[in-house]
Amino acid sequence: MAERAILGFLQNNEQIPDSGQFSAEHNLDHDQVKNVIRRLQGFRYIDAQDITRKTWVLTEEGKKYAAQGSPEVQLFLAVPEEGSISAVELKKKLGDSIDSFAWKYAKENKWVEMEKKQVSRKVQHVDDVVQALLLHIQDGKEIDEAGIVFLKGRKNLIEQMKWNGYSSIKKGPNYAPERKMVSTDLTRENLQNWKELEFKEYNFNAKGAPVEAGLLHPLLKVRKQFKDIFVQMGFEEMPTNNFVESSFWNFDALFQPQQHPARDSHDTFFLKAPCTTRTLPEDYVERVKRVHESGGYGSRGYNCDWKREEANKNLLRTHTTAVSSRMLHALAQKPFVPKKYFSIDRVFRNEAVDRTHLAEFHQMEGLICDRGLTLGDLIGVLKDFFSRLGMSKLRFKPAYNPYTEPSMEIFSYHEKLDKWVEIGNSGMFRPEMLLPMGLPEDVRVIAWGLGLERPTMILYGIDNIRDLFGHKVDLGLIKRNPICRIGI
Repeated sequence: MAERAILGFLQNNEQIPDSGQFSAEHNLDHDQVKNVIRRLQGFRYIDAQDITRKTWVLTEEGKKYAAQGSPEVQLFLAVPEEGSISAVELKKKLGDSIDSFAWKYAKENKWVEMEKKQVSRKVQHVDDVVQALLLHIQDGKEIDEAGIVFLKGRKNLIEQMKWNGYSSIKKGPNYAPERKMVSTDLTRENLQNWKELEFKEYNFNAKGAPVEAGLLHPLLKVRKQFKDIFVQMGFEEMPTNNFVESSFWNFDALFQPQQHPARDSHDTFFLKAPCTTRTLPEDYVERVKRVHESGGYGSRGYNCDWKREEANKNLLRTHTTAVSSRMLHALAQKPFVPKKYFSIDRVFRNEAVDRTHLAEFHQMEGLICDRGLTLGDLIGVLKDFFSRLGMSKLRFKPAYNPYTEPSMEIFSYHEKLDKWVEIGNSGMFRPEMLLPMGLPEDVRVIAWGLGLERPTMILYGIDNIRDLFGHKVDLGLIKRNPICRIGI
């Protein structure tokens, strides 16, 4: 109906000035008219200009005041022309429809006054400016800027709406009073009668509709690329499915003292149920206890009492090195074979949440276990590993870790930031950690670790970790960043 009306009107007229006005005059739905104009434009039957107008419309409260009058005028009319009315009676008379603003505006305009809780008029007639302006907008009439400002100051009476339509609708190069119905589908019947039919032209260069499909989160993309690099270098992935660990594997087996501040509740999430572990390798536990209390293997230990109940406490693992301690202990129970291990998974720390810290994040760790390894081997492996990430400028700084000696912080030069950025930590596992496990004395373990979130934030230009990980993630980010190339 709308298509016939538009083509028929243009047969005898030069143009349709405005789609909205045309819809109103012909009693047509404007959205339907817009769809028809869009379709006819595609077939070049007509040409039209897009237009957008901003209009003011009444809210539900505005419609109420347009019909009943503004609250202050309703209050004024409820006061007798002669004499007065008590405030209590006036409130009963008006009901809940009049709020405190009605009193405020009526007093400011000096329409009414109250003495001894009796309300009386100060004038005999008032003009309802609010209602008049609202009726103008409701009738589609324009009001000046001062009127708009006045109504906006009252709040919740009017709101701005965008109106989209078409103007200057004229005949196109393929105009006809009636649109030919062309075939759009290549069905068996249509192909059999192709001489009798007219087919729609096909644009083979047109792009298809975007496919809505599942996409990988930036963290998963970067994690996959890190994993690929480890695999290319011959590393074997460690099982990291235990989010819950005992304090023994998370701290004690790593020669981390039980008095270490990281072990208290300020940095660690301890479990209430089950609060303790039930099974630990007792012979190994005894050797760990001895090296903590009195040393051994060339070490003096910590010269303190080692408590089994502390080691039994269950917690959310604070680092993936807890996985490494389990794997190295298992390796020590068999005839020694050199190994390369890596892990990438979540860890948990009781930290204050801010733009760079969360209580849950990812940690990557790599380790090599072999005979006669040195610090030079560690530096060489680190240079090879990080060069595959596009980070060739590295620096190393001495550091301290309870379970590695020597230890090094790793820095890389960031070309975009034009400064050196810390990217990880590394070291050689201490004999106090390895020898109680049962590994041969000449076996050395070199290891390094780094976070996953920080390089991902740099790669994707994200400056707040809460925009990357958690319930506030913008899902559009995943669609806007389909490819990630390592190289920071």
